[in-house]
Amino acid sequence: MKLNLSLQQEFKSSDLVLKRVQLKKAIEVTLRHVDIDSDCEIGIACVDHEESHRLNLEYRGKDKSTNVLSFPSDIPEEVLPMLDAFPLGDLVICIPVVLQEADQQHKKPLDHFTHMLVHGTLHLLGYDHETSDEDAEEMEALEIEILAKLGLANPYQDQ
Repeated sequence: MKLNLSLQQEFKSSDLVLKRVQLKKAIEVTLRHVDIDSDCEIGIACVDHEESHRLNLEYRGKDKSTNVLSFPSDIPEEVLPMLDAFPLGDLVICIPVVLQEADQQHKKPLDHFTHMLVHGTLHLLGYDHETSDEDAEEMEALEIEILAKLGLANPYQDQ
């Protein structure tokens, strides 16, 4: 599998230094865990509170910033065979929210960011924790398994 990663860091923090190799590894482990081994591409934008708030209000009707927003690709099915890589879509991750949550939950910022990256990637693949309790449990279980493969603790413990 080859993963093409487009990374826009409109907001940066010295508390959370992102390395492309780490991001790619987390996404690749996520994709392989759910049996996807074809070439893929994904976009990640790291934004501030204002941009996250604007997008969350526009696309989800929620008047606040949020940790991660997922925008699955909407390329027509008939176009996909013409592409070199399957377009997963785009993730918008609000760095200030991730840092705030990490602090509140006593987690390392990079560990929490990685969790949001896995969580968002699963959303791009169609997993949704808001549709039913069963779907939420399935998605949570996948996240725990994937993060364990990355050497990270269960993010839902102590919650």
